[in-house]
Amino acid sequence: MFLAVRAARRRGVSAVPETQDPHVTQLSSAKFVYDFTEGNKDLKDLLGGKGANLAEMTNLGLPVPPGFVITTEACKVYLDSGSEPAALRAEVSEHLDALEQKMGKKLGQADDPLLVSVRSGAKFSMPGMMDTVLNIGLSDASVSGLAAQAGDERFAWDSYRRLIQMFGKTVLGVDGELFEEALEEAKQAKGIRVDIELDAADLKSLVAHFKDIVAKETGRDFPQEPREQMDLAVRAVFDSWNTDRAKLYRRQERIPGDLGTAVNVCSMVFGNLGPDSGTGVAFTRDPASGHQGVYGDYLQNAQGEDVVAGIRNTVPLADLEQIDKASYDQLMQIMETLETHYKDLCDIEFTIERGKLWMLQTRVGKRTAGAAFRIATQLVDQGLIDEAEALQRVNGAQLAQLMFPRFDLGAKSEMIGRGIAASPGAAVGKAVFDSYTAVKWSRSGEKVILIRRETNPDDLNGMIAAEGILTSRGGKTSHAAVVARGMGKTCVCGAEELEVDTKSRKMTTQDGTVIEEGDVVSIDGSSGKVYIGEVPVVPSPVVEYFEGRMHAGADDADELVKAVHRIMAYADRVRRLRVRANADNAEDAARARRFGAQGIGLCRTEHMFLGERREMVERLILADTESDRDAALSQLLPLQKADFIELFESMDGLPVTVRLLDPPLHEFLPDITELSVRVALAEARKDANENDLRLLQAVHKLHEQNPMLGLRGVRLGLVIPGLFAMQVRAIAEAAAERKNAKGDPRAEIMIPLVGTVQELEIVREEAEQVIAEVEKAHGVNLKLTLGTMIELPRAALTAGQIAESADFFSFGTNDLTQTVWGFSRDDVEASFFTAYLEKGIFGVSPFETIDKDGVGSLVRNAAAAGRATRPDLKLGVCGEHGGDPESVHFFHEAGLDYVSCSPFRIPVARLEAGRAAAESKGSDSR
Repeated sequence: MFLAVRAARRRGVSAVPETQDPHVTQLSSAKFVYDFTEGNKDLKDLLGGKGANLAEMTNLGLPVPPGFVITTEACKVYLDSGSEPAALRAEVSEHLDALEQKMGKKLGQADDPLLVSVRSGAKFSMPGMMDTVLNIGLSDASVSGLAAQAGDERFAWDSYRRLIQMFGKTVLGVDGELFEEALEEAKQAKGIRVDIELDAADLKSLVAHFKDIVAKETGRDFPQEPREQMDLAVRAVFDSWNTDRAKLYRRQERIPGDLGTAVNVCSMVFGNLGPDSGTGVAFTRDPASGHQGVYGDYLQNAQGEDVVAGIRNTVPLADLEQIDKASYDQLMQIMETLETHYKDLCDIEFTIERGKLWMLQTRVGKRTAGAAFRIATQLVDQGLIDEAEALQRVNGAQLAQLMFPRFDLGAKSEMIGRGIAASPGAAVGKAVFDSYTAVKWSRSGEKVILIRRETNPDDLNGMIAAEGILTSRGGKTSHAAVVARGMGKTCVCGAEELEVDTKSRKMTTQDGTVIEEGDVVSIDGSSGKVYIGEVPVVPSPVVEYFEGRMHAGADDADELVKAVHRIMAYADRVRRLRVRANADNAEDAARARRFGAQGIGLCRTEHMFLGERREMVERLILADTESDRDAALSQLLPLQKADFIELFESMDGLPVTVRLLDPPLHEFLPDITELSVRVALAEARKDANENDLRLLQAVHKLHEQNPMLGLRGVRLGLVIPGLFAMQVRAIAEAAAERKNAKGDPRAEIMIPLVGTVQELEIVREEAEQVIAEVEKAHGVNLKLTLGTMIELPRAALTAGQIAESADFFSFGTNDLTQTVWGFSRDDVEASFFTAYLEKGIFGVSPFETIDKDGVGSLVRNAAAAGRATRPDLKLGVCGEHGGDPESVHFFHEAGLDYVSCSPFRIPVARLEAGRAAAESKGSDSR
């Protein structure tokens, strides 16, 4: 029963006995298989991205090989129960019969076999992460029939060896290296370098060798019955949804783990039938830059995965015009049709079989961050989408990538090679030649560049760990390029002049220079250049634009900057959420304002007492008498006032929320262990210092086992008389002086760690008295507001009461997350978060993206309760979630007025606030 409950929870349905489960009843009568003619692009949840788009192209009348799709629902049943739905086999048989009638041949028949591919297809693109098997239906009995029908014995045996190799690895679990080694041995025996130089006899011998490998490694012969091959391949595709690499990729890309994959069964077309055949990948625009043109790769006499696998270097797609002009012209026309239909960059896979063009896949293509912004504005100019849609085509994570530094091209550097600029960025690190080392060194704090001949899905761990990826083979459509672009990782592919030897862990340049593992290299994903040593970096033009050092309207402005400017301008026009900065000094405040901050949402006053001021706070906390305490406060007052004057000048006319002192005590007291050792050693020498003895006694008295839940925030202000009054006076006097100097200070005073309205009432009463004194002394009306941080569960649960004494709430989601979950952020992320992420307990750290169900529920409820008490209550958030793209959308939906984040995240928050507003408006209109 437990397994049934767990399975039902994964599906999102209630768990009841099988005979009563309405979900099971529904599934038993569900349709699990769809012909390509029955679907469309809007059925991605059911047919997966690949199947839905194959159906859409079929509906558009494009040349798609006939086939059918096994739905994601079938996959979910299989993954939950361990077996396919009872109705699935009959449905597959029905659609297979229809396919055979359409093709005029039967699956695997001896004289003229129908062959099919079995390919995965999740809702969201997961390039290379799940399994594909081509040439299903070939056997000892049918290979000769295929050769006769094609008039090409080599082609038939090449297709058969590919089937055994792919099937053996993906379905039967044979180590793929065994097949690769056998293939390499066959080539070496003939003194050749590429597999297309193997003749029919060589391939026939290789097939026998491959079958021996299968028998030895699995204890069974390679299956000869075509339907068994297909059924086993379908199961393998289902199983591949939960492979380690697939789960890792989903975590990286935040793809839900309960979607399942569809399976596409498609009649085979062959690109390995000779020089008038081939396979390729095309983009309707350059996925690296966004520029319009002819982009892609083509490989003659090749099949299926050869292009993306990077096992042979391709030719540019433009060369197809010379190789096969008719197919080229038709492809260009289809590409234009698809881009206009999808209104976006399309990624296309195609095969040419003896001069006949076939479309095998299309999808909205992955692109770099820069390409995303350029393409969005291009499509607006072409009238294909409007500004609201353009805003949805980009995101904050992409904008953050564009703000990373780039190489200083004027600096002294030594270029050692050049490849294809596959995914932009400036990456520097130590050379490593396998994924294990990349992960190991990265965890030790080293920055690494993963160098491979070509990557494959098993390299995903290393690609994630590395600063960048460099390969000597493959092009813009290779596995390395596609995955790197999806992750926003710097990548240079196809650097052919660099000889990569992964076994010896070295790379050799054309002039003989050897780069050993551990040597520092730099790769430029924007130019494809590879350098030895570390190349200095300079700020990105996008940062210069936000800083005001580059005018987006200038004629010589970077095209990317113009695109960013246009989209940001629209986001600012439509967003409801205002964006403030977390800033503690005038320098950060000025930078934040240049980045578009609309005020300061959090000024942490404890940060003003670091360094030489730390001793003053220590004396205040440890003061024995009222006079000692007053003396310490008198020292601190002018320093605080000067700090606030600078802040109010930097943010003149904009709100500045100042949080009163909120340090855990241990941050301002001597370390108890160090002090104890010092006193003990002094006592042993009989020269103990009286001050140290008294200090140790006081520190022992104030020592806390858990300082984060101890004497801090409002508790400190209530226990140390005059502390908060001093800070309020400093704020008020700074504001008064600024106002008398014709400025426009807009200070907001925030009381931290409030858990009950009584705490806030006491502090507010004292603060209002101080403010009144300052107003009278300076002859001004300051209109200061007082509010509180909502960072404790009790505060959130009693928000309606607390709002009676608060002008505003600011949600401190860092502490709220700690207290809701019972997590100590300083400890848990290093101790067990990795395990929680790997086990799927978290999709992402709750400190990175807000936990909507737990913490988020408290935020929603507190916001509603606060506004019910005080309709004009201002609501904001000042935890690090304020700059997280996904969290910004949540705060928009929760009805908050503003988010506050670090200065460099302000553009990201502005963009996401605009996207949230546009998305909300679009939902309302629907």
